[in-house]
Parts: sequence; structure tokens; C-alpha cells
Amino acid sequence: MAEAGPPVAVLVALLAAWQLTTALLGVPAVILPSPSEVAAAFVALLPTLLADAAVTAATAGLGLAAGVLAGLALAFGMVGSRSFESLAAPYVVALRIAPLVAIAPLLFLWIGRGVPARALLVATMTVFPVTIASVGGLRAVPSEYADLAASVGASPLRTFLWVRVPAAAPSVFAGVKLAAALSVIGAVVAEFVALDAGLGYRVFVTSANLQTARSFAALAALAALGLGFYGAPALVERRLERSR
Repeated sequence: MAEAGPPVAVLVALLAAWQLTTALLGVPAVILPSPSEVAAAFVALLPTLLADAAVTAATAGLGLAAGVLAGLALAFGMVGSRSFESLAAPYVVALRIAPLVAIAPLLFLWIGRGVPARALLVATMTVFPVTIASVGGLRAVPSEYADLAASVGASPLRTFLWVRVPAAAPSVFAGVKLAAALSVIGAVVAEFVALDAGLGYRVFVTSANLQTARSFAALAALAALGLGFYGAPALVERRLERSR
């Protein structure tokens, strides 16, 4: 609660300034609705927003899980073998550079517009930060740790799993948290292209129909979902740190 206090206070101040500005200047709701109008639209649209959030969460969650697993596997391989690193590194970078909106139509053409295709798009965004952060963390482990493990007869595999991986955990979690935020962005971009369900679809449709208050309500739901996705690995990391 103590940590949440300052951000909440800033949010309240911004909302109050927003409400006051729209009231004093008489800004039309279609241009900039007041916070009270957004709140009313949010309540009216709540069942729809919950259904859309479930679709976006499924897309982002599946894509994030696939991206994290693939990123960790690539990182382990790249740290374990220089030859594998020279082979895989250009493709990992290419996945990050390739624009999502350019890949999406091809994937939708090949495997449809459902959640699996959108999750695969999300995975292409999330694999890069997990891979790079994990490789950096695994290679930054002090050599004294490995020397100590070797002195007690630990095999290279045991040293890797019980020394290098735990010591690299902060870097790995940093990559996962970044990937969690990107997963929601990737899901929204995929929904912009697919245009059939999800919070990204809701934002697009309400904006196109000049339902600005509803568009802000969908954006608020999207922001809450993004915070939840970022907060989940952060909470796991904090609990692991406390358990040590």
C-alpha cells in the first residue's frame, strides 16, 4: 500500500485536472470525454469489456508462455554453444526487427485468424527480450561460483542448473517482465489486423464510430490488463527473493 500510494495520488490529480479542463473549456465529448463520462461508459460496457479482455488475455498469455519457453531454450543453447549462438542469433534479432503488421496477414492466411495465430504473433515479439536478457544474465555469473561448484565435484549440467540459472534469475525476470508488457501490445496489434474480438478490436471499432468515451473505457481496461501481465512475473520474482 505504501508503494502504491504515490502513483495513485498522481493518478487522482491527473483525473481531477482532466475533469476540470473539460468542464471549463467545454470540450465536446467526441473530442475528449471527461473522466466521469469515461467511467459511465466503462460501467455500461463492462460485460463486453470483460469478454474482450478474456480474449486478449488468452492471446497474450499463450504467446508470452511460448515466447518465454522458446527464449529460455535459445538462451541455454547460445550460452552452451558458440556455434549455436552464431547460427541462432541473427534469426532472433530478425524476429524482433520484422514488423508485426507485415507478418500478421501471412500467418492469418496460413493458419486462420483465431487465438493460436495471434498467440504466435505475440511469441515473435516476446522471444527476443527473454533470450537477450537470459544470455546476458547467464554469462554475467561470477566465475568464482562455477569454480566453487567444480571444487565439490559438480558436473557441468548441475553447475549450469543449480549455479548459473539461479544467479541469472534477476536478468531472466527482467526479460520476462519486458516480454509480459510486449505480449499485450502484440495481442492488440494482432487484434487490429484480425478485427474480430478482443480489446484491440473494441478500441478500433469504438474509435471508428466516434464513440470516444467507450474507446477510452476500452483503453482503461487494456491498461489494467497490461499492468496485470507486468505485475505477475514481478510478484513471482519478489516472492522468490523473499524465500531465499
